[in-house]
Amino acid sequence: MPPRVPRPVLVVMGVAGSGKSTLAALLAERLGWPLQEGDALHPQANVDKMAAGQPLSDADRWPWLRQISTWIDARAAAGEPGVVTCSALRRAYREVLRREGVRFVHLTGERDLLAQRMQDRSGHFMPPSLLDSQLATLEAPGADEVAITIDIALAPEAQVAGVLTWLGMDDSGGADSAF
Repeated sequence: MPPRVPRPVLVVMGVAGSGKSTLAALLAERLGWPLQEGDALHPQANVDKMAAGQPLSDADRWPWLRQISTWIDARAAAGEPGVVTCSALRRAYREVLRREGVRFVHLTGERDLLAQRMQDRSGHFMPPSLLDSQLATLEAPGADEVAITIDIALAPEAQVAGVLTWLGMDDSGGADSAF
């Protein structure tokens, strides 16, 4: 019998308003995998800074990225899959998260749609005024990164179906030989 290959950890990434939380929750529910909302791992100082309309610096982001990395490592140590949200805007940030089994799901879309989504949501600390700084910071995953790009104009169920197809998985979390 061949050795069991661990299930992946999905990092659902993209700028604010791209629907990371929605897609991640749908994937976690469909697959029965643990979900970690990356925003919940931000130190309060980061949340306060963003809520005040100030973009985070790299110095602000590194401790947060290490928290997400620790969550990913815990999944790997337990041999479990998982889904986590994280903007992961720059390649350097993804390098902190990247390890065997990590797959990036990059949500992308038109600026107007992103801005409208940010305007329409309530109760989130990230103001629409920070969208342009996020778009300016964004470095799309390169061809050498294990990533899929999903258009946010697609219905959430179509997004889920695209990710599952890319992973070679069915709705129950079963996988083919890719993992």
